[in-house]
Amino acid sequence: MQDKRNTSRVRPATLGVAVPFLTLLILGACAPQPTVAPVVPEALPAMAWDHQGSHTDAWTEATMDALQTEGAALLSEVPGDIGTWCPGYVEAAPRQRAAFWAGLLSALARFESTWNPQAVGGGGKWFGLVQIAPATARGYGCDADSGSELTNGAENLECAVRIAAKTVTRDGVVAAGGGGFAADWGPFASAEKRREMAQWVSSQSYCRNQVSP
Repeated sequence: MQDKRNTSRVRPATLGVAVPFLTLLILGACAPQPTVAPVVPEALPAMAWDHQGSHTDAWTEATMDALQTEGAALLSEVPGDIGTWCPGYVEAAPRQRAAFWAGLLSALARFESTWNPQAVGGGGKWFGLVQIAPATARGYGCDADSGSELTNGAENLECAVRIAAKTVTRDGVVAAGGGGFAADWGPFASAEKRREMAQWVSSQSYCRNQVSP
């Protein structure tokens, strides 16, 4: 006959493990969870078109992005006349250098189109923020190479970055002697307009002693 007297005294082997495990689960649920700091987007650098409205942020972002790709050659270039335009450029970090080139384009857009992305000049020859001719855009291999595409602010500026990357590195100057920007944009041929553009961009934080934009 089977002896059942000791059956109630046998404890399952897992019970001793389960109790402390459950306790740990409960304590873990009650413990404060680590706080994950929110990702704060980096502030955009100051541009001459900022006062036109928040829609210009897209222009700034597109220009800064283009300077990391097809305009990357500009970031390693130290033009011979850079002291006129951006005194802090030589020792500037890549983001400050990119901000300078974007800022210069924003200052140029004032004279080319008064910051109007739909502007068409020269009897239908030049289009957009910095007035680029479709033939010029095609010659430099821009993605935007038609009048309708060049009246898109971001695409116009991306093309401008591509053009500047070719001419500035070719000539070794921002605009001196008709080279660099001056090879394609008329406002650089005017001493007064050059002075105003240089005065504006050189006063920005990214051109002064390594202050983050």
